[in-house]
Amino acid sequence: MIQVNEYFNGAVKSLAYQTPAGKSSVGVINPGTYEFGTAQPEIMTITEGSLEVLLPETTTWQTYTAGQVFNVPGNSSFQVRTEEQTAYLCQYR
Repeated sequence: MIQVNEYFNGAVKSLAYQTPAGKSSVGVINPGTYEFGTAQPEIMTITEGSLEVLLPETTTWQTYTAGQVFNVPGNSSFQVRTEEQTAYLCQYR
């Protein structure tokens, strides 16, 4: 089953799915700044575009581009910002 998700009045959209390895989602982030909360750890892979990320307990924004990966701890929040549409894969592991 594929679940459609929409956040921030449609500025971020994703499709969630389940594999034997666990739950994942693929999505697109429109230009802007957003804050997300996590329930479980997330492995984020940028598939196209560029995303600036402010991870929990840090004060410096880091830029990730296509092919790069960052990890977000569970039960936390993080901020992202982009000036271009950016695609990602999020694995909940």
